[in-house]
Amino acid sequence: DSLGLAPPKKRGITPPSTGVCGVRLQPLIEALREVLLQHGVLHADETPVQMLVPGKGKTQRAYVWAYATTQFADVRAVIYEFADSRAGEHARTFLGDWRGKLVCDDHKGYKAGFELGITEIGCVAHARRKFFELFTSNKSQIAEQALKYFGKLYAVERDVAELTADRRREVRQERARPIADA
Repeated sequence: DSLGLAPPKKRGITPPSTGVCGVRLQPLIEALREVLLQHGVLHADETPVQMLVPGKGKTQRAYVWAYATTQFADVRAVIYEFADSRAGEHARTFLGDWRGKLVCDDHKGYKAGFELGITEIGCVAHARRKFFELFTSNKSQIAEQALKYFGKLYAVERDVAELTADRRREVRQERARPIADA
């Protein structure tokens, strides 16, 4: 506690040491960002969080943006960035001149990057979630069928998780492509 690192006594209060730590770690985060942006494929997502508005005593919606290498990358890393909005400028600022393949949901904030040369790869988990929500709320037969297809694709992914990149590609072409094309 004498170092100012004790957990806050009140819920929702961030100790001053959090900001100091963030500032001191910024060079490390920037170096990791440079490493991340050397990869040809990245994942991105943003998650809403509640932020206490200073001096107002109430909260507003803010976002934590996550940028990650793939599970198969030689360097597995995630960088989290806090932002006061979901505006696309946050992704554009983080990605800068990077022009790889971005796995993400259909959030419009990523669209400007696609117009500048980033290749969009739709996130299967986000797509599956929409079908799951449709099935649980309406018992949609189409959504149920889609969930079965996703289950088969996920089974292929479990089977290829430990394979080399070339072998993983071969197995996906042999087993996953017919499922996706059905």
